[in-house]
Amino acid sequence: MREFELIGALRERLRPRRADTRLGIGDDAAILAPPPGHELVVTTDTLIGGRHFPHDTPAADIGFKSVAVNLSDLAAMGADPAWLTVALAAPVLRQAWCHAFIDGAREAIGARDIDIVGGDTTRSETLTVAITALGTLPQGSALRRDAARVGDLVAVTGTLGDAAAGLACWPGRAQAGADARALIARLTRPTPRDGMRLRGLAHAAIDVSDGLLADLGHILAASDVGARIDVDALPASPALTRHVVDSRQRRQLQATGGDDYELCLTLAPADLERARAALNCPLTVIGRIERATGLRLTDATGRVLDTQALSRAGWDHFDGR
Repeated sequence: MREFELIGALRERLRPRRADTRLGIGDDAAILAPPPGHELVVTTDTLIGGRHFPHDTPAADIGFKSVAVNLSDLAAMGADPAWLTVALAAPVLRQAWCHAFIDGAREAIGARDIDIVGGDTTRSETLTVAITALGTLPQGSALRRDAARVGDLVAVTGTLGDAAAGLACWPGRAQAGADARALIARLTRPTPRDGMRLRGLAHAAIDVSDGLLADLGHILAASDVGARIDVDALPASPALTRHVVDSRQRRQLQATGGDDYELCLTLAPADLERARAALNCPLTVIGRIERATGLRLTDATGRVLDTQALSRAGWDHFDGR
């Protein structure tokens, strides 16, 4: 498939649905009209074959995940997703692959009112997908990393550790049982949470892409606070509990495994039940924000754990691993 054939396919299959998309795919740039009194929230994620997804990942899963991880960033800010641009670099663009990629992207968008309004394609030795997502929110209502308060609860949506376990299952996926397949699905098709529902309830938030402890650390650093976390309170899916029987190994995956794309947030204890009622997924309290900086880990008995040993595995793109 040639470059302009792909652009034509995107334009035909992803026609604009939003009234505030003044001009979408087909010109040198898109023209967008955010609502009055709203701020524009912008994020970009780049996914590279062999680093962010296995080389043999199906095209539809790549399309889905590329969109989902960007929607997760907008959710962490409390933004209403509105527009996407898609940049694709690949050794070759095969028609079936491109249409499957578009299918996956459309599935990730689902019923959300989101338009794909532009992008770029080029040839590259390595498959690379870079998506920019744009959303809106009322002025001053963003969930930011620097807003955690002493006394806040620390909570996470959904379950943790599934995607990291799914990656370990990937080489044997052809013979995988039901639990392993469920974990792999969490790796290839993460579920972006609805962060808009947390505006006015959560103080600070971040999406868990690089591992819970690493990402929570960004909130603590930006807010100049510390936290005490009960690692035995970290939520685990039934599939993870059955598949990873060793509790220490499971704890490591939950605390440091990346790619879950759940939300980690802080909020006042008085707002916990309202936040739970607002979300369409579980919200589990795992700790509390403290005045003393740094991260302190305990187990269910209150025993203090070695934070350095447990938190070492958080993902860093440039640490040489």
